[in-house]
Amino acid sequence: MVSRVAVVTGSNKGIGFGIVRNLCHKFDGDVILTARSEERGLEAVNKLKADGLNPKFHQLDINDTKTIEKLRDFLQENYGGLDVLVNNAAIAYSYDSKAPVLEQAENTVGTNFFGTRNVCNILFPLLRPHARVVNVSSSAGMLMRVPNKEIRERFGSPTLTEDELVSIVNEYLEDVRNSVHKQKGWPPTTYIASKVPVSALTFIQQRNFNNDKREDIIVNAVHPGYVDTDMTNHKGQLTVEQGAEAPTYLALIPANATEPKGQMVWFDKRIVNWFTD
Repeated sequence: MVSRVAVVTGSNKGIGFGIVRNLCHKFDGDVILTARSEERGLEAVNKLKADGLNPKFHQLDINDTKTIEKLRDFLQENYGGLDVLVNNAAIAYSYDSKAPVLEQAENTVGTNFFGTRNVCNILFPLLRPHARVVNVSSSAGMLMRVPNKEIRERFGSPTLTEDELVSIVNEYLEDVRNSVHKQKGWPPTTYIASKVPVSALTFIQQRNFNNDKREDIIVNAVHPGYVDTDMTNHKGQLTVEQGAEAPTYLALIPANATEPKGQMVWFDKRIVNWFTD
């Protein structure tokens, strides 16, 4: 019998590492830890093996389509499908970064939105019935973080398509290039501008899964909380273990559950209203 398999992107440290640790304890199948760096990824795997756990490693850079395709082929050949995908890999510039705003926007949106979307589009055909997908978003990914009402309405449209979402994101990047993004009311930071569309993408994906011939595929977005990691410059109040709790919970939603399903979930496992909260 082919083993079930879970993949966690960007998981050699921080919340992703915590999710892998949890899944090694709770998931009935193989757990694949991924990282851009093979060296750092194997170090992380060995750390978990020293604790008696047995994750596997696969190199993955979500900005490199070839590495996503290699992972897809590995999963297809060894497992014939995919049961859990946790899209955790992301970047963030510090508030005091001296990098030009355009550079920050292109890299942050390029990784957090376009990279995540690319992983989904390449790996989603492998999802088996009852598969679970978790898109790690943020409180920064809430719709109300967008100042402009018209832009909020476009992101929040119940009929928004993936192509339309991509157009909105590209419009933001073009306005950054022209230095008019602030006056037009786009999100005030490039991180917010990357995470709002990740949340919006989640809801589009669930609508698509609802019409998929594979039954009971669920995708949710999650705010893991303000966690003490490199990404927060270790200013977060929650531990990595606490930050990994809600994503793990969503990765292990039982078969045929009715909720959370295509929703935004907070670190304390509460379902929140993405449109108004």
